[in-house]
Amino acid sequence: MNSILRNMSTAQQAESAARHVLLLGLDGARWDAVAEEGVGTRLTQLADAGSWHRQTMEAPTISAPGWASILTGTTHAEHGLKDNSCVGSNLWHHPDILSEAFYRDHSTRTFAAAGWPVLVDPAGLGPIIHPRMEQQYAGLHNVIARDGETYGYIRIDADIAAATAAKLLPANGGFDIGFTYFCDIDDAGHVFGVMGSEYRDAIRRVDTHVSSIIDKVTMRHEELGEDWLVVITTDHGHRDEGGHGGDSDREKESWVVAWAPNGEIPQWPAEIVPHELAAMILDAR
Repeated sequence: MNSILRNMSTAQQAESAARHVLLLGLDGARWDAVAEEGVGTRLTQLADAGSWHRQTMEAPTISAPGWASILTGTTHAEHGLKDNSCVGSNLWHHPDILSEAFYRDHSTRTFAAAGWPVLVDPAGLGPIIHPRMEQQYAGLHNVIARDGETYGYIRIDADIAAATAAKLLPANGGFDIGFTYFCDIDDAGHVFGVMGSEYRDAIRRVDTHVSSIIDKVTMRHEELGEDWLVVITTDHGHRDEGGHGGDSDREKESWVVAWAPNGEIPQWPAEIVPHELAAMILDAR
């Protein structure tokens, strides 16, 4: 054992061996379109190499309630979100998955990157991901907040992907558990519907973003010997004509993909309950 390892505390050694986790959120991504040939190429490869799970979202199938359930491990009734205004929420009583990981171990480095302000921007309507300013000052919590509502998600998703890939470079230290979010697919579904080429073009763009991030995760596994788990999910589906919020099967449909560069996938059930996903991910570390 070298001198660096000899000088590490037991807790530090345990943390260095812990599994790193990245949760990727793809808003409004219907798997039937993702799985079409030549559309979500890397995403389907990850599902084939890892595991794919069905997930049925709770109505109303609106993004803020859906992501709050996924990220905080609570039902709509518990977190209190009914729509994207976040009025009446109990978010401060329900830590998100990154905060929970930190509270379990105060050496945990967390990362969040999103272009939808509700998720990460303290000036937005949430945020669902707690800012944890003290940990930001200490370098333990890194937040990348952008505004896709103003500047468009094609541009902002590319920025979010680049920021995440850069954070994963060895020189930038990486993180222990992170959440990265893309909204281009959902935006296209609202504007153009699900059945045309525009929705598939958005999936291809996000698939490219995911691919660039997966390449960096693979690099960290191969070159740094880190153990990684990547989980990919969506918060709702879309009606064929575009739009969501109701309780139809198409609007409630969701999915989870779990993948690891070493092939060690957690044994999760075929169908995952949305508010149980966060605890499952934390337990898989």
